[in-house]
Amino acid sequence: MELKDEIFINAPKATVYAALNDPGILKECIPGCEELIQHSPTELEAKVVLKIGPVKAKFGGTVTLDTDGAPDAFSLAGEGQGGAAGFARGGADVTLTEQDGGTLLSYEAKAEIGGKIAQLGSRLIQGTAKKLSAKFFESFAEKVGAREEA
Repeated sequence: MELKDEIFINAPKATVYAALNDPGILKECIPGCEELIQHSPTELEAKVVLKIGPVKAKFGGTVTLDTDGAPDAFSLAGEGQGGAAGFARGGADVTLTEQDGGTLLSYEAKAEIGGKIAQLGSRLIQGTAKKLSAKFFESFAEKVGAREEA
């Protein structure tokens, strides 16, 4: 499964990049996030509860950041286990570009799923993934933009 989108954030690139590395902001923005622990500047652990169609599961997982191109670009890779519901793993490439007094955040993500959730059908999963990523980025843009205005 692949996702690709972009969103304009009303804040400078440095502010957006800092927010993307702030576990407190990320926890507030990730749908269903119950816990987000930063073990190092490049390693995070999360507990997230998601409902995909009729399946509701608690996922525990890790995310590793590759910040070699920061603050203009970075990538992340993650893996999560949802017990009987299955697993998810994937990664994303994120690009930040200064534009019109703010920042354009673009991303391309790829994910692989298995287990019970994989049996739900790709249309349902793709639709849910798009909805969750849109919810995250809208919430993120709103929080970061509001902090910048304050």
